[in-house]
This record gives sequence, structure tokens and C-alpha cells, in this order.
Amino acid sequence: MINIGNMKLNSIDYLLLVNREFTVVYCSRFDSRIDPFAGDRELSDYVDRNFFEVYPTVQKEHSSVLRCMTTGEIIVKKKQSFRDFTGKFFCTNNITVPVIRKGQIIGVVEMIKDVTVIDNISGEQVYDNGDFDELAENIRREKNAITFEQILTQNETMRKSIEQAKVLARSPNPTLIYGETGTGKEMFAQAMIQYSGMPKKKIVVQNCAAVPEGLLESILFGTAKGAYTGAENRRGLFEEADGGIFFLDELNSLPIHVQGKLLRVLQDGTFRPVGSNTEKRVNVKIIAAMNVDPLQAIEKGMLRKDLFYRLSSGMIYLLPLRERPDDILFYVEHYLKEFSEVYSKNVTGITENLRTVFLNYHWDGNVRELRHIIESMISVLDDGVSETLDVRQLPAYLYDRIGKKEEGEARKSAAQTAAGREEAAAGIVRIPPEEDEELKALLNLKKSLEYTERELIEKALRYTGGNKTKAGALLGIPRQTLKYKIDKWNISMDEILRRQ
Repeated sequence: MINIGNMKLNSIDYLLLVNREFTVVYCSRFDSRIDPFAGDRELSDYVDRNFFEVYPTVQKEHSSVLRCMTTGEIIVKKKQSFRDFTGKFFCTNNITVPVIRKGQIIGVVEMIKDVTVIDNISGEQVYDNGDFDELAENIRREKNAITFEQILTQNETMRKSIEQAKVLARSPNPTLIYGETGTGKEMFAQAMIQYSGMPKKKIVVQNCAAVPEGLLESILFGTAKGAYTGAENRRGLFEEADGGIFFLDELNSLPIHVQGKLLRVLQDGTFRPVGSNTEKRVNVKIIAAMNVDPLQAIEKGMLRKDLFYRLSSGMIYLLPLRERPDDILFYVEHYLKEFSEVYSKNVTGITENLRTVFLNYHWDGNVRELRHIIESMISVLDDGVSETLDVRQLPAYLYDRIGKKEEGEARKSAAQTAAGREEAAAGIVRIPPEEDEELKALLNLKKSLEYTERELIEKALRYTGGNKTKAGALLGIPRQTLKYKIDKWNISMDEILRRQ
């Protein structure tokens, strides 16, 4: 069962119900009782007819209704263009969910966002709605709990983080997950919750940045009647999570004085509701996440030092994407496949130029940014065309950034070339930075002579088996002088004899 009570349904315009025989049971688009803009079309014109008869231009191989009905998957399709039996054009974003009874798929419900706009000048155009993505993600999470198997990586450090998270998931001690935005902290937390085996009703999740600072304390710890004007006795989230798991996202957004109360819960399991003199006791496992380094957060006054120490026994650091290049192309391939299905496109891969760009890009938004970039590039492709993604299809902000960087490097290279010609004409020789120290050492006469002298002494000692008198005679210097040079350069007799 999917609970949509708390989801943003304002991103949905219509509902379509289709039974297992692919007969349209209901469509709110044409129900004048629900939609006053249903127009002159009657609901009876659409109900009790075959879905593919009502929408004859929908190809079965790309139909989310057919795929959902046969596989039981939740299907998300975006910018689906089609016409109904009257010839009317539509472009929609669809979330298709199976209706299952006693283990059997008896139909599907399709939640539809109409993204078609008729423009008087340019004809049929399309716009998109960001809330749709959030709704689709929430529905997927409700039906398919995130597991560690869904955390994709080829990076050895990330694999070790997964194993560490599995151990901490079944430990009563608190856990702190930290890493840059978009590295997958929430996925790790959700996978830990699933791995713990804790019942869903015992799970509480709160994003500390999503609540006004002045309300956080009362939301977390509850209130006592009379604490402030209009305050009533109200349970907080810690009481709701008693005996379960409490996931606190963006912990660094929690006010410092509230962090003190959280520390007390971690230490002895007690707290006082706002305005109360009575202590309450709970048994809650805390999983916290933050997108800044804890030590930097302490320096900036965003995190209490004593709270950090309490959390430090169970910390998981998630590497940024730029530090795990083995994952970049792995994710590219994964998202190419995912969004080719979402947009019904035929993408064969990426060009070598785009591959180079992806491997050298800084990825401030990490995996989340990579995912959005791939989706953006695929969404603008023409229908029915087999295409390889190239740099020219990058989102404008990224294309401009790369273009400026390349332009800057080209100007720098041109300037260096011109300067090089002038210096060559003047007889000046520039040493490349990477060769600078090595060349300086080779061109330094004193150091070169010392290196040669040491090498000759080692050869003489090796030849004489370590006999200093014979080695000195071969080199033409007294034994005492040889002994001095051996000590000066810390020449190891044992090492010389081992190399014989």
C-alpha cells in the first residue's frame, strides 16, 4: 500500500484507472463533476473502452500502462506526446502505479501532469513542473524501500562505507553520516533503517533545515500547556520515535541550544518538553547527517564539540564524486539507461569529448548533479532518433562554464607561446615547472660532482667487499678521507653488500 497523504499532489492534474483487460475504468480529465474545464467531451466517451483504442497513437512498446500492468513496477514517463481518438494533442508526465490485490495485479492507476501549453504564435509547446519529480520519488520510496543493494558504486572506499553502515545499522549507538551535497547521505540513512529491520511505524524523519529555527525545539521535544500563548500538551518527535529510529537530516541547521538537549538524549535518554518541569525518558537510535565537515562546523559555531564527540564513535564519510572517478562513467551509463526509458529515447552512449569533460569536471553537486545533467541532455533529444550525447547538449550553465575555461586556457597558451618566441629571440631558455627542480639539480656543478663522487665510492666499496683500505687505494684517496666521506653521506655498508 502507498500512503500519499503527505505527498504534494498539486503536481497532478488527472487520474486514469485501467483494469487488467486494459479497459479504461475512469478518467478524471473528462469528469465535469471534478474538473469544470472538462469541455464538451463526455466521460462516457472514454470509459469502458480499450486504452489503446482511446489513445491510438500510444505505442505499446513505450506504454507505461502496459509495462506497469505486466511487471508491477512503478513507471515514470515524462513528456509523453500522443493524441486521443478525436485527434486532440496531449503532452504529459505520468506516474503509473500497479493496483495489487491478493498478490495479483488487477489494474493500474496513472497520475498525470499535463505539460502541454498552446501558444498562439508557435503552436504546441511544453513546460515542466519540478514538484512532479518530488512526487515520483516519494511514491517510489513508499513502495520500494531503499536498500544497500540500491547504492551503486564501483569505488572501494564507498564499498567499505557500505559495510561500515551495515554494522552501525544494527548497533544502538548513534551514527553521523557526513559528506557534500548530493553524495547520497539520505540514501545511506534510509538503507540503514531498512537493514535494521525496525518497523516502519517506529521510524521518524526530520530535516532540521526545513523547519523555522524557533519551532524546532517544540517539534522535537514537544510542549507543555502554557509554555507560551496557545501552547498545549503535545508530544514531540522524540516521543513518537521511542523504541525506534530517528533520522535527523542537516544536523548542522539545529540551533546550538537545541543541540544541548539532543546531547542529553544521547547521553541518558531524557529530556524536558518546552515549558515543562517533568523529565521524559525515551530509547531512540539517532542517525544524523550533515553536508559539512564536522570539524569545520565546530570552528564555525554550527556544531557543539561535545555533541560531535558523542557522535564520533559511529561516523561515515561519503567521498565526493570527483574523488572517485571510477564511479563517474559508471553512473553515466546507469543514468543513460534510466532516462532513455523515462523519455522513450534511443541513446547509444557519449562522445569522447563529453567523456573527457565529465572526468575533469569538479562536480560540486556530486551524483545528484550528474543525474540532473544526464536527464536534461536526454530530455531535449528528438524522438525516434538514435543519438550519442555530446558536449553541445550540455545544460547552458555547464556549457558556458566549460567554454570559458577552454577559452581561458587557449588565451593562456597563446600568451605563453608568444612570450616563448620573444624569449627565444632574446636567448632566454625557460624550464617547464615539472622539470624545474630536476634540471636545476643536474645543472648544479657542485651537486653533480657530489653525486658522481658518492656513486664511485659505493662502486669501489662494492668491488672490494667493504674493505676501506683497498677501496681508498682504488679511488686514490687515503683511508681516513674515505671514512669521512662515508660518514658525511651516511653510506650504509650493509646496503652496499646486500646489492652485491
